[in-house]
Amino acid sequence: MSMAETMTVFNRAAVRRQRDRAARTLAEHDFLFAEAAERLADRLLDTTRRFPLALDLGCHGGELGRVLAGRGGIETLVQADLSPAMAQAAANTDCPALACDEETLPFAAGALDAVLSNLSLHWVNDLPGALIQIRQALKPDGLFLASCLGGETLAELRHSLYQAETEVEGGLSPRFSPLIDVRDLGNLLGRAGFALPVVDAETVTVSYEHPMKLMRDLRGMGEANANSERRRGFSRRATLMRAAEIYAETFSGPDGRVPATFEILTMTAWAPDPSQQKPLQPGSARTRLAEALGTDEIPGGEKAGGG
Repeated sequence: MSMAETMTVFNRAAVRRQRDRAARTLAEHDFLFAEAAERLADRLLDTTRRFPLALDLGCHGGELGRVLAGRGGIETLVQADLSPAMAQAAANTDCPALACDEETLPFAAGALDAVLSNLSLHWVNDLPGALIQIRQALKPDGLFLASCLGGETLAELRHSLYQAETEVEGGLSPRFSPLIDVRDLGNLLGRAGFALPVVDAETVTVSYEHPMKLMRDLRGMGEANANSERRRGFSRRATLMRAAEIYAETFSGPDGRVPATFEILTMTAWAPDPSQQKPLQPGSARTRLAEALGTDEIPGGEKAGGG
């Protein structure tokens, strides 16, 4: 599929509505956003660069803005979220906020020194297009630092719900969002024109007394199912209760609590600039490897030891 072709995997209107509903009580469920924000901030604090104008894209309730609080070389942080209610909640921090769609950025080319994003881009349909827009909005040598959920996220819940739905309803429906992996995300950054892209994965495991508390937290974060092909209406109570039973039977530990796995993929990349370090071209080395190792060079096609 070319970068000009986009599949509508997510119902973006549903994503916005879920975030709007979650905004009022987000502080009761935002632990994952807060944890990921701390991890992003730690990476930003490792740089000595200054970023006069930065964007927090998909800011939720302003978790990243609160963690940074003027640190990390950022002088002005603009917060933006698909949900107007989330943007309003984030505006209660000391950073300005606006509602905007990650798929249609309202920023001029070269307007930003840095773009940050904390656990939001996994809801974007046209991720290649969004990455291109982010790169274009950055000044040369501008920083892109973002996290999103990876493919191992909620593996326990996926297993339990799929098995329960098969048992109770005799089939499967699209209950979960497709999530990207490390290698594909790295490839997308390169295709979008970023320089020096790096992607790595971390796992956060949260312990719950009961699987239903996890499901309530997902709704409270605005992270419930927004698959465009999802079943309309509420899930059957019998299916959810059976899923909770399977979850506890399969994954509970000695203390009776159950784990929930979240895989966090972190991207670091830069808008291209001539000043950036470039990899050496093949054949440009001035010293032969054999000389560096203090060994004899064997021409191609010959085997060591003669013959």
